[in-house]
Amino acid sequence: MTATGTGTGPGPVPGTGIRLTAPAPGWSIEADVVVVGSGVAGLTAALRCAAAGRRTVVVTKARLDDGSTRWAQGGIAAALGEGDTPEQHLADTLVAGAGLCDEEAVRTLVTEGPDAVQRLIRSGARFDTAPGSEEIALTREGGHHRRRIAHAGGDATGAEISRALVEAVRAAGLRTIENALVLDLLTDAAGHTAGVTLHVMGEGQHDGVGAVHAPAVVLATGGMGQVFSATTNPPVSTGDGVALALRAGAEVSDLEFVQFHPTVLYLGPEAEGQQPLISEAVRGEGAHLVDAAGTRFMVGQHELAELAPRDIVAKAIMSRAHEQGVEHMYLDGRHFGAQMWESRFPTILAACRSHDIDPVTEPIPVAPAAHYASGGVRTDLRGRTTVPGLYACGEVACTGVHGANRLASNSLLEGLVFAERIAADIAARPAPEPAAARAAGPAPASAPRTPLPLLAPEARGAVQRIMTAGAGVLRSADSLARAAAELESIRREAAEASAARATHKAPEPGVEAWEATNLLCVARVLVAAAQRRTETRGCHWREDHPERDDASWRRHFCITLDAERAPALHTTATAGFPPTADDGLPAPASP
Repeated sequence: MTATGTGTGPGPVPGTGIRLTAPAPGWSIEADVVVVGSGVAGLTAALRCAAAGRRTVVVTKARLDDGSTRWAQGGIAAALGEGDTPEQHLADTLVAGAGLCDEEAVRTLVTEGPDAVQRLIRSGARFDTAPGSEEIALTREGGHHRRRIAHAGGDATGAEISRALVEAVRAAGLRTIENALVLDLLTDAAGHTAGVTLHVMGEGQHDGVGAVHAPAVVLATGGMGQVFSATTNPPVSTGDGVALALRAGAEVSDLEFVQFHPTVLYLGPEAEGQQPLISEAVRGEGAHLVDAAGTRFMVGQHELAELAPRDIVAKAIMSRAHEQGVEHMYLDGRHFGAQMWESRFPTILAACRSHDIDPVTEPIPVAPAAHYASGGVRTDLRGRTTVPGLYACGEVACTGVHGANRLASNSLLEGLVFAERIAADIAARPAPEPAAARAAGPAPASAPRTPLPLLAPEARGAVQRIMTAGAGVLRSADSLARAAAELESIRREAAEASAARATHKAPEPGVEAWEATNLLCVARVLVAAAQRRTETRGCHWREDHPERDDASWRRHFCITLDAERAPALHTTATAGFPPTADDGLPAPASP
C-alpha cells in the first residue's frame, strides 16, 4: 500500500497505464453518451440524455430488466407525507452517515428528491396507495423518524421501478447492448473520456470484444457485494465500475464503508452467493428482533429500537450472537397474521417458504450480510468524476450523500436525483464532434496501457473467503493484515503466471477471469482503506479501535492506483470533498 499525506492530494490524473488483458476491439459504434448499467440510475440518465437530443447507448451486463434495482424491496425515501420536510429527511440522513456525509450533497438529494419521485411516477411507476385513497402509502424504515418510504407491490418496489423505466427506454427506442461486460475506459491523447471497450456474452447484438466511442461515459454499474461470500447482491455485482475507474486513473472514496444489511435470511454457515433479503420495512411495520429465548435485545440500545440505523442493528445482532455462541438472531412478525404477510410482503413470504420457513407461524432466522457500498467512484454534485468526461451515479458512485452508513431507502433516490443531474450537465455542453475523431483505439498513443494480469476464475471464491474472514462485519488490525497479505499473494501469483506464460498457463481472457480480477482490485482498495481507518464509524467496525475518532478521522480517503498498481491513499482536509475535474463550463440549472 502506498499512502500520501493529508490535504486535497494530487488531484486528477489522466490515466494509470493499466487495462485488462483482452483482445483488441473487433467492432465499434459511435454515440454521444454511453451509459453502463440498467438500474434506476443508468436508465434515468439514459432517458434524460436521449430526451435532450444526445445519441445514447445503454450497455448492461445482463438483460435490460435485470439490474440491481429490481432486487430492492423496501422502497424509495422522500419527504412526500404530510408534516414531513426535506430538512427532517436531511437530519435523519446526517445522523445515519455518522459525521461523514457531505451536507451539500445531502441537501441536494432531499430537496430535489420529491419532484424526482413525481417525475418517476409520470414515467409510469406505480406506487402503492393508502386504502380508499389516491395518496401514496408511506412506511418507515431504520433511521427515519417519519413515514417517508414509498413502496410498490408491497415489497417489490425495485421491480416496479425497473419495469417502468425499461418500458420507457424501449418506447423511446434507445439503443441497448445487453449481456455485455464493460472492460476499460477509452481516453484520447489529452486524457479525456472517449468511450469504453466491452465484451458481449453471446446473446447481444455483437459478438466478442468491441468498443462504443463516446465523449461522455456514465458509470451506473451498481455495487460490489460479490467481493464477500454472502451478500444480498446479484451475481453480476462484481465491482466492475469501480475497477474500471481505478484503472482509468479516477479517484474512489469510502470503500471501507460497506453496509451489512442486518436482516438477511440465515441459510447456514456454508451459504454463499446471493442471499434473500428480509426488508427493513418488515421492522418498519412492527416486527421485533429477538434471540432464541424471545427476548427483544434492541429495546434500550437505541431510541428507535429495531428501527435504529443499520450499522447499529447489525452490530447488536452480531454482539448478541457472540454472547450466546450462536450464528444468528430472529425476526418475529407472527403477530402480523397471514393476511398482512400475503398482501404487504408477498415476495419475502415466498422466499422464506421456499426455504421451509413460514413467517406466519415462526420467527425468521436472520444475520447480517454484505448489502451496499456507501463509497465508490468519487463525484461532485453534477456526477463528474476526476477523469474528464467520466460520470458516475447510483451505488458505483460516492457522491458524499451516504457518509459512513447509508440511510435506508436513500439509494434509489440518490440514483434518481444524481442521474438527472448528470443528464442536465451533459445536455448543457456543446453538441460533441464525431467520437471517432478522438478515439482511434483502446488507448491513446501518448499513454499506452499495459495489460493487467488476469486471475483464474476459481480465485473468485478465494477472494470472497478472504474478505469475509478479514474485512467483514467485524474487523481488526490482525484480520485486515491477514486479508491484505493473502490478497497480495493472489495478485503476485497472477503476475508471476503472466510473466512466465512460456512455462505456465496463464488464465485466458473471459468473463469469469475479468470478474475475478475486478473483485481483487476492489478488495485490495477496500482493505487498504479499512486498515488505515483506525476507528469505528458507521458500518466500519474495528474491534481494536471501538470508538469514533472525529479529531483524526472525520475525513475521507481519496484513493487511486499508483504506478505499481497498488492503492495510493490521501485524506481530505474535512468531511467535505475537494473539487473534481473543472472544465470551466457553467453549472446547469437543477432538473
